[in-house]
Amino acid sequence: MPKFKLLLLLSFFLVIYFNREVMALAKNEIIELYDVKLGKVVLVDKIIKSDAEWKKLLTPEQYEITVKQGTEQPGSCALLSNKEAGIYACVRCGTHLFLSLTKFESGTGWPSYFEPVCSLNIKTEPDNSLGRSRTEVLCVRCDSHLGHVFDDGPPPTGKRYCINGVALKFEKGNFAPLEKALFAAGCFWHVEEAFSKLKGVINTSVGYSGGSAKNPSYAKVCSGTTGHAETLRVEFNPSVITYEKLVDYFWKMHDPTTLNRQGPDIGAQYRSAVFYADNKQKAIALKSKEKLEKSKAFKKPITTQILPASEFYKAEEYHQRYFDKQKGK
Repeated sequence: MPKFKLLLLLSFFLVIYFNREVMALAKNEIIELYDVKLGKVVLVDKIIKSDAEWKKLLTPEQYEITVKQGTEQPGSCALLSNKEAGIYACVRCGTHLFLSLTKFESGTGWPSYFEPVCSLNIKTEPDNSLGRSRTEVLCVRCDSHLGHVFDDGPPPTGKRYCINGVALKFEKGNFAPLEKALFAAGCFWHVEEAFSKLKGVINTSVGYSGGSAKNPSYAKVCSGTTGHAETLRVEFNPSVITYEKLVDYFWKMHDPTTLNRQGPDIGAQYRSAVFYADNKQKAIALKSKEKLEKSKAFKKPITTQILPASEFYKAEEYHQRYFDKQKGK
């Protein structure tokens, strides 16, 4: 056999082998999920199946909704009127999605929730079908279509996760929800890196809060025209770490006396702020600030703002866990 034909054949088999390896890696992708029962983040395999495989495993209605992005008839779901305490999990893979504590009557005819158990467990994507713009909600582990999320929900989030009941399965039990905290302390890359190492912190997301502009971009926030501060959202297990401990750490990990500045980063977007979710967080933050001022730990006055939380806008994906993304580069 001529040498060039042998090389061509070898290249052909290498391409096939490489593609199979890539597919194998894709099927063995490891992701993080929050396990409500364990109260901690666990590592699990991403579940990837073909439409044909799902069709064999699901009922026709489950297949139509979770795979083909269908919608169940309003008012038809048995889970709609369920008042029992427990977890609503993904019908395909069992991922914990919503707690009964966050369920509310929206009057739409579909089960509605104001927040997921953890932002790790779902993902959202733009949906421009049916001639309108919506935000689709999917299970992060198996990509099951769950429903859509809207900005007309109740406090404290203002969100309405309108979810097909057929996409869920219910398990009874009393489970405590995670709590959230919002801190601004300069460049959010460094703030996230610091808080993410604390035991009891389940998940962190960087974004923008405290301003007036809707859906701001990083460029607009940096222009100083939106009023937003670079902000970290912390999802934490209060049975492991308290809000008081998080506030104490907040004072230690940055300089709260430099107005609109942290180190070389200058501008109102780098200001120091605590955005409280409720009166309990407000009282804790104010008391902690007062105690710090009386301690005379800083020679200059503390400039940190303590304000009610406004909407948190998650920053672009390349900002999330920025330093983790830079490792190995």
